Amino acid sequence: MPAKLSVNLNAIAMLRNRRDLPWPSVTGIGRIALAAGAHGLTVHPRPDERHTRHSDLPEI
Repeated sequence: MPAKLSVNLNAIAMLRNRRDLPWPSVTGIGRIALAAGAHGLTVHPRPDERHTRHSDLPEI
């Protein structure tokens, strides 16, 4: 079975949250990753929303 790539978006979300700015865009990076051939996207929502926010999930 060949390996498949799933891009973890938590690091992108963490950068966005540290700057308190809307960029880098978690959904934008997700779209780029899928267009480049990634097979999936991975997020690990945390209760404290330190990385991915619950509001990100419907868009992803």
